[in-house]
Amino acid sequence: ETFETLIRLAENYTSTLFCNAYRNMAAEATTHVQEFFTDVGLFVFGTDVSTEEFVNRFFDTLFPVVYNHVINPGPTDISLDYAECLRTARRDIRPFGNVPKKAIGQMGRSLLPSRTFLQALNLGIEVINTTDHLHFSKDCSRALLRMQYCPHCQGLTLSKPCMGYCLNVIRGCLANMAEVDLHWRGYIQSMEELSSAMSGTYDMEHVLLNFHALVNDALVQARINGPELSEQVNKVCGPPVRKPTQSPGCSFDQNKDNQGLKMFSRDSEETLANRRKEFISHLRLYRAFYGGLADQLCGNELAAADGLPCWNGEDIVRSYTHRVVGSGIKAQSANPEVKVKGTDPVISQIIDKLKHVIQV
Repeated sequence: ETFETLIRLAENYTSTLFCNAYRNMAAEATTHVQEFFTDVGLFVFGTDVSTEEFVNRFFDTLFPVVYNHVINPGPTDISLDYAECLRTARRDIRPFGNVPKKAIGQMGRSLLPSRTFLQALNLGIEVINTTDHLHFSKDCSRALLRMQYCPHCQGLTLSKPCMGYCLNVIRGCLANMAEVDLHWRGYIQSMEELSSAMSGTYDMEHVLLNFHALVNDALVQARINGPELSEQVNKVCGPPVRKPTQSPGCSFDQNKDNQGLKMFSRDSEETLANRRKEFISHLRLYRAFYGGLADQLCGNELAAADGLPCWNGEDIVRSYTHRVVGSGIKAQSANPEVKVKGTDPVISQIIDKLKHVIQV
């Protein structure tokens, strides 16, 4: 939603430029502006489109409009065939100087990290949702039942399991989740690196919210070089062929969505960069989530405190005497409380996906 709002605001800025400074061609230009920012959104949210292609397409389609109203204005609009000739000739005539090339560079370097960040973020959500809905094995369910409810059958309703006993049961049940730990840590580190790559000169927010300034530079260049450009156009497309219609004025509502867009005020703390930093700070707190979940569950609520009488699966004792195993699949071969088989295929798929993000 934050990315969508940013893109909409950048589109608003660019359309407003035409309405304020180039009102006679605003209606036509804002259509191309909308198409451009639709492409920006498609790219950021994962569609297979090329930044170079949609930036070039924007300036290609803008050129006939600029020629018609700035370079060689007439009483009526140029014909569709003539506009098509201008569109296809734009890259050779270069009416906007180096601005399109600059825009291609900025868009490529700013949008790609944001796109990758969003894809990685969606993967993180998938990992959490998948592990949250994993089914426990029958051995795990029996061990949990014995740990939590068997004391009740003996009237020991206030007793809690011994810490070592609890750790063996929960580590056995969560052995597959613990396998995710190393890759989850790597994933969070990758998210931190992606976040860093999104800051600075090529910060997506900075580039998009200043795109209107680049467009203005392009229009100024075209106006200054108007006579020379007209000669070039005449050589390629011939003299302008016009049709008996006239372009409407600005129909863009500058106040549309303004309330929702105020969050991106440059003086506001609610910038995309600040939100991203806040998110990464929260994410760091869960770096050891999968590796330490069993310890956290037993330590916080499930197990009895050290020194207190506790349930060991059979009786109330002073201490648990069996060996306490570590976390992960390999360590469970010596688990006296839960039998654990190989890695769950679902977990293997998650690990493969996390590895892919880390490599990117």
